[in-house]
Amino acid sequence: MKKLPFIFYFFLLIFTANSCSENDEGGSQDTPLEAETRLNVSYGSDPQQVYDLYLPANRTTTDTKVIFLIHGGGWTEGDKNDMNGTVTLLQSLYPEHAIANVNYVLADADHYAFPNQFLDIQTIVNKITSEREELHIKPEFGMIGVSAGAHIAMMYDYQYDVQNQVKFVADIVGPSDFNDPFYDENFDIPTLIQILADPNAYPNGTDFLTELSPVSFVSSASSPTCMFYGTEDPLVPESNGTSLASKLNQFGVENTLRIYQGGHGDNWSFEDVTEMQQIIGDYILNYL
Repeated sequence: MKKLPFIFYFFLLIFTANSCSENDEGGSQDTPLEAETRLNVSYGSDPQQVYDLYLPANRTTTDTKVIFLIHGGGWTEGDKNDMNGTVTLLQSLYPEHAIANVNYVLADADHYAFPNQFLDIQTIVNKITSEREELHIKPEFGMIGVSAGAHIAMMYDYQYDVQNQVKFVADIVGPSDFNDPFYDENFDIPTLIQILADPNAYPNGTDFLTELSPVSFVSSASSPTCMFYGTEDPLVPESNGTSLASKLNQFGVENTLRIYQGGHGDNWSFEDVTEMQQIIGDYILNYL
């Protein structure tokens, strides 16, 4: 899946309608702190296992929650630096939130994507959680993912977030159901998924199309999810959005689905992008 920085930057550039105020749950008595940026924080032995952490001024362990950004790139490309413009804008719009902009180890001839990329996210969440007192943050997360990053965000929330630390997921053109006929008609999807999945990490005979589809793991414990898809997307069909929304509804999980005229986040109208930013803004304000 190709990288998708433009649409994400664009919706944030016009992201003003819902950013004026946030709920105040009551602060702690911590001594006020200066803003701090920690770049390329290591969370593993691989050079790609790094993230950037942006800590706001006056943060506290009772109020300062984390916006978590996951870049796209088809599980084989992309970098957290693709999201740097987004970080700057989020800092200006949500100065009371911390921001984690993360890398995961990209799939190549020596590295499988699955489940390693999900486990990378788990390691980052666990590391930030273990450092909550030192960082002066409350380890609750709102995950915003683009394309492959949205797939990773959904899989992490629906399958791995057993402590319910993720409070919402924003899914921008993320694959949710590899059993959708679209994939079989347009790609050799079984072969592609098997190349990306570590066979030693799953039981023999695993149906990878099901095992790696977020829709397979939706439950009543899944977080509120907002979803955005295009009618002419050559990579992720709009039916992935409708099937995911149906499954979330089945389990009573709050969700919002929008399907826009256009492709993989491109050629969407200004009005549609404006609506998308308003919806994601509502999720940040209401759930984080």
